[in-house]
Amino acid sequence: MTSRLPKLVAFDLDYTLWDLWIDCHVTAPLKRHGDKHNEVLDKYGQKVAFYRDVAEILHRLRAAGVIIAACSRTTTPKLAREALSLLLVPPKAGQKHDSPTAAIKFFDQQEIYPGSKITHFKKLHQKTGIPYSEMLFFDDEARNKEVESLGVTFCIVKRGLNDRTFEDGLAEWRKRHPVEVIEDAAATISNNEIGDSFV
Repeated sequence: MTSRLPKLVAFDLDYTLWDLWIDCHVTAPLKRHGDKHNEVLDKYGQKVAFYRDVAEILHRLRAAGVIIAACSRTTTPKLAREALSLLLVPPKAGQKHDSPTAAIKFFDQQEIYPGSKITHFKKLHQKTGIPYSEMLFFDDEARNKEVESLGVTFCIVKRGLNDRTFEDGLAEWRKRHPVEVIEDAAATISNNEIGDSFV
């Protein structure tokens, strides 16, 4: 990802990163069998797992130095955190000899509790100091577009997060915030003009 990125990318959990509602479909205790990647089972064998493209997206953001946040309005925050702690994210593609990483280690910020997503983002702003204009949020519920009133860019996730939806979100954020791109272009033009003046 060589193009400009937001400083913070946030993800809802239920039906955004995994295919269930953690507070409706999952019953404690959770367990992982050995070092099995991307699979945790609940008391009745219900599987909790990230959608296929999530692991590589997390790796890409971490490699780029982007702050990653989890923003979920679940009524079972402890269970959600437990699932993130037990889920193992496989190594980055091409680095199969590396050890898997607990999913929770990818999330620099965690706002996991009931209530409006506006509250989640206000707390993120308070904790990080990052302006709302530098935040991009992926969520499966259209009602959470309300965060745009703060200046956050919202991207709807229709069938679980995948590469295409992720790139669409980045493209929308860049479209709304082209300032640095324009400044970079202006600097390039200016430098070229200076260079031409010495020819």
